[in-house]
Amino acid sequence: MSSLNKSSFFRTFLSYSPLIILFISVFNEFDFNYLKIENFSFNFVYILIFYWTLRNPDSLGYFSIFLAGVINDVVIGMPIGTSSLCYLILCAVTAYIRNITLSPNFVKDWFSFLFTMILINSIQVIILDLIFFIEINYMSYVVNTGFTFLFYPIFFVVFNSLSQLILQKKND
Repeated sequence: MSSLNKSSFFRTFLSYSPLIILFISVFNEFDFNYLKIENFSFNFVYILIFYWTLRNPDSLGYFSIFLAGVINDVVIGMPIGTSSLCYLILCAVTAYIRNITLSPNFVKDWFSFLFTMILINSIQVIILDLIFFIEINYMSYVVNTGFTFLFYPIFFVVFNSLSQLILQKKND
């Protein structure tokens, strides 16, 4: 096991793991409708991008986030560039939060995430409804925002552990 921890492949894979998780999550747009769970959805990509651009901005590049947005639009059938714009606005807000924050605090980050999701979902609804005339189910956006907000602490713990593991391997 110690030889696996010291291998350069494992260390490289670990350092690119946020990027790999991002692209796997946009390629595999899962939906809980197949499980017959109604009114349950959350946006894992928002949580992923918010956490990694806030806590470790070097792990995800802006171009890769833009590319992931284009891929997400193709996979779910939205107008090209809508998700990319939303993801980059998310990056801009997290960069602003990172620059004005003196000491990181989970609760402040969590509520900043809620405000950011409301902003991004509002922009996305305006783009889809007013510009492209796509019929929007507003309740699904409210439910999605609520569940994404509630799942943030769980993924915060998971991503924080992964971040500590990445930093530990970089220091070895």
